[in-house]
Amino acid sequence: MEPMDTTESDLLRDFVAGDHAAFARLYDKFDRPCLDFIRRMLCTADDASAEDVNQEVWLAVARAAGSFDVRKARFVTWLFTIARNKVMDHFRRASPIVHLAAGKNQEEVDDLPDDDRMSPENIAHNRQLAEALVREVQALPFAQRETFVLFAHNELTLDEVAQITHVGVETAKSRLRYARTTLRHRLSGWMVCHA
Repeated sequence: MEPMDTTESDLLRDFVAGDHAAFARLYDKFDRPCLDFIRRMLCTADDASAEDVNQEVWLAVARAAGSFDVRKARFVTWLFTIARNKVMDHFRRASPIVHLAAGKNQEEVDDLPDDDRMSPENIAHNRQLAEALVREVQALPFAQRETFVLFAHNELTLDEVAQITHVGVETAKSRLRYARTTLRHRLSGWMVCHA
């Protein structure tokens, strides 16, 4: 069992020293959030592409583990920087025209809690709202979607989002504000129609 005070940087350092179980603990903790981020950025029903990019991310983490510097960033910030770069590489390889389709991610919809106290109507309403939210997030311009997902879903700070996306904090803040405004506007209409 992992000691309570073991940090991600400690695990990465232990991996560099030859402890493969340390890398496995990092992977177990961050694989799902990393894969979810990649899926949201790719906006594709093709899980194989997301899995391929995720695998590239973890290979890059393993290769670059010795270069990680805890003084420059938290591990999660470093990881999502690598993930973002691999997503951008995927777009460059895939096509000169990036299609950011607004498909729905059924896994996110299926992950909604089934509360026995909720009526079937409430469950259906919540699922429809979740589907609408996923569609609208995926329809955001890439820079806004990326900022929103990193901030809201992955719970990174605006400073970390700015670092990952290679922009200033004010730019990250503006992108987040535009994304929230757009989502509020688009979903307010949905809520009125489906109330």
